[in-house]
Amino acid sequence: MGAIGYSLGVIGAALGISLAAYGAMTSMARQPEVQGRLFTVFILASAFIEALALIGFVVTLIS
Repeated sequence: MGAIGYSLGVIGAALGISLAAYGAMTSMARQPEVQGRLFTVFILASAFIEALALIGFVVTLIS
């Protein structure tokens, strides 16, 4: 049962990272001069989303 919950959490994390990447790429295509700042924000957002997925993994192992 926990594996089903974790798999849903991972799907959510994957969708979150893909939406963030899509937004970053379209923004860079429209305004190339903000590429450096936007890339930094994208990496931070991806790290936070991935951390939530890892927290879901730990909760799955505990329960």
